Amino acid sequence: MARIKLQVALDFLELPRALAVAHAAAEAGADYLEAGTPLIKSEGLEAVRRLRAEFPGKTIIADMKTMDAGRIEAEAAAKAGANMMTVCGTAVGGTIREAVEAGRHYGLLVAVDLLGVADPLALAAKAKELGAARLDVHCSIDAQMAGADPLAILKALRGATDLTLAVAGGINSETAAAVAAAGANVVIVGGAITKAADPKAATAAIRKAIDTGRPVASAHFKRTDGTDLRAILATVRTSNISDGTHRQPCLAGLRPIWPGVAACGPAVTVRTMPGDWSKVVQAIDAAQEGDVIVVDAGGLLPAVWGELATESAKNKKLAGIVVHGAVRDTADIRKLKFPVWAAAVTSHAGDPKGLGEINVPVTIAGQRICPGDWIVADDDGVMVLPRDRAVEMVNRAADVLEAENRIRAEIRGGSTLGKVLNLPRWDQKGGGPEIG
Repeated sequence: MARIKLQVALDFLELPRALAVAHAAAEAGADYLEAGTPLIKSEGLEAVRRLRAEFPGKTIIADMKTMDAGRIEAEAAAKAGANMMTVCGTAVGGTIREAVEAGRHYGLLVAVDLLGVADPLALAAKAKELGAARLDVHCSIDAQMAGADPLAILKALRGATDLTLAVAGGINSETAAAVAAAGANVVIVGGAITKAADPKAATAAIRKAIDTGRPVASAHFKRTDGTDLRAILATVRTSNISDGTHRQPCLAGLRPIWPGVAACGPAVTVRTMPGDWSKVVQAIDAAQEGDVIVVDAGGLLPAVWGELATESAKNKKLAGIVVHGAVRDTADIRKLKFPVWAAAVTSHAGDPKGLGEINVPVTIAGQRICPGDWIVADDDGVMVLPRDRAVEMVNRAADVLEAENRIRAEIRGGSTLGKVLNLPRWDQKGGGPEIG
């Protein structure tokens, strides 16, 4: 049986970072080195030229994702030193054919990327007829964030074509063996190598999984389909969630009662008047283990939460409480180590008038929170993950954390944040959008 190839997708914006990871991956057994689309868009075909110069014996892939002008882009990729380029399967047949024809003149193979293709089986037959050498079964990053999986398409294609099949889409050392077993000839790995603190070790682990057919445990690079949200959320911070959602802010004005606190869970919401703690306490009985109570008390005094309520919530094994209002007995709360966030602290409580409501939508700091939305809170504040977006937001937060892990390793290796990210190059050069 032919060796299953491992291709590393170097999806960086900075060429020096890409080259450093390429060297580590090559030493650990990577077969193909891919100049990823972001790298080509950022650095141009110079990225391919440098890879060819530094790895003369390796297969170099130019992930062009060509949609038009197949001939000229194939010629350019070949002359830069690529062994293979990618063309989008959604391009017109003429684009694929022109890339293939140009490739024959320059010794360049063409892979057809199935990203966005409505009928992969029909496209597979067409690609073979047009002379393509490979099909790339590609689960996009944005689809991965929503919990998609490329294996179903791979298995269907394996029984329908004899073209080389390459598979990409969130593959790590725990899933690479299953991808190989499903019929992949080439396993394409990006983030699980390029974002690893030790890319050489990460590559070796994935190579081992492919060669032995057995998963190798991985602490990162996992994506959830919604069945293990709490476990993934326990590994990220509110800052990761914010960065993954275009800088979404925390709920303004809410701070933890004690440092080092963290909590996550589905929301049980309460709307009440300032000081009216009746429905807040009743929400403890309405909540399930692991839930987070979220109280809208107008952000005002008197207190609607204290030590006795904390004792009750802790006995119920709730994950925490968020109070847009006031709490008291903070010394006792700290001793109990129960996670509490509040807008204010005071010594006086109100009266249990019972005018509020439980499990109704509330709005805090301009953000709507519905029962069942996920709440994540830590020292930096409180984040809301709407239930219908929670899977995507959790996966994007994990992706941010993984990218930071790689940057952190480079800084600890002697660089600085500004140098790693090459910030002067990315300073905004023009103004904003036109107004008028």
